[in-house]
Amino acid sequence: HIADVSHFVLPDSAIDREAKKRSTSVYFADRVVPMLPNELCNGVCSLVPNEDRLAFSVFMTFDKAGVMIKRSFAKSIIRSKARFTYEQVMRVISSGEKSKDKGVSIQARKTILAVNKLASLLRAKRFAAGALDIEIPEAEIVLDDNGEMTGIVTRPYDESHQMIEECMVAANEAVATELWTKGIKILARLHEPPDDEKLLMLRADMRSLGVKMGNIANQKVFAQFLKTIKSNPLYSTLSVMVLRSMKRALYDSTQIGHFGLAKKFYAHFTSPIRRYPDLTLHRQLAAYLDGKEARVPPKKLAKWAEWASEAEEIAAEAERGLLEIKKYRLLEDQLSGRRTIEYDAVISKCTPFGCFVEIPEISISGLVHISLLSNRFVEFNESDHSLSASGDQRWR
Repeated sequence: HIADVSHFVLPDSAIDREAKKRSTSVYFADRVVPMLPNELCNGVCSLVPNEDRLAFSVFMTFDKAGVMIKRSFAKSIIRSKARFTYEQVMRVISSGEKSKDKGVSIQARKTILAVNKLASLLRAKRFAAGALDIEIPEAEIVLDDNGEMTGIVTRPYDESHQMIEECMVAANEAVATELWTKGIKILARLHEPPDDEKLLMLRADMRSLGVKMGNIANQKVFAQFLKTIKSNPLYSTLSVMVLRSMKRALYDSTQIGHFGLAKKFYAHFTSPIRRYPDLTLHRQLAAYLDGKEARVPPKKLAKWAEWASEAEEIAAEAERGLLEIKKYRLLEDQLSGRRTIEYDAVISKCTPFGCFVEIPEISISGLVHISLLSNRFVEFNESDHSLSASGDQRWR
């Protein structure tokens, strides 16, 4: 059940024009710059417990093999029974029906476990089809009352998060399949396979680290390779290298398909509060269900897709940029206060001018110039992409 934002944000209204201009909410460490006014985000569009709320619902039926055998869609009024944190849900998943969390009723526990069982099945089915399983822990900064960064914690990506993700992926796929197969072009979420040249470069980089990849041009082999490196001590570095070889997912009005998720049809439907493409898809689906014209002129749709992709990248760069500033300020504060902290680091790449080093614990990377490595002459070895100083010091 997704909040029915389209009921409140009418096409070409002042709020709609501003939402289209912003295209996405921007998430910083200490605040959010929302796409829509707070009265909508945290007010009438928030599916708070024990209150009637307008929603757009996707009803899906799966067989025992995890295959969607039936789907339908409807505008609805729902009344949420409870709101839980990921931590609460994870405790239920870990403990099963024996969970004694007082904030979770017996019926809620049964529902959570049933949904998680289905989600686990869908997840396994998706990976069997060649979906890429890349888990990179998300670093979250800790701020004091003055907005100053005091540390970094790693946000877990456990079954509670995976359960929600699978539900959203299923709903997004259902809506995209319904409209695209009926000849209605939408703002598809397109993720194309990586270029052959990028795969060759990735293979060479992996080989230099002693990692064999196999025929990664085959998507299922690629997916299997990602499973094999999970136990590698360099996993966080290797997974980042894989991500850098991938094409960026974007919005497109002429092509559809998501390589990373192994989905033939895929679009964004589940977050109309924070993404304009989702709001657009809500309107098209509503028109389709009412028997009205759901098609958007191709030139207009292409223009929306281009701007949505550009706005998303601008937002991502702003979020990354501020996070990097916070991290470097934290390190600077440690150095100036002589509170030097040692971090485990990984040399991810060597070049003729130095080493690129990554610190997984705080998700930060940087270049160590050869002038800082040794007082001796440092030589770059082309054969294995390593650096050495007079034979007794070596980095690779």
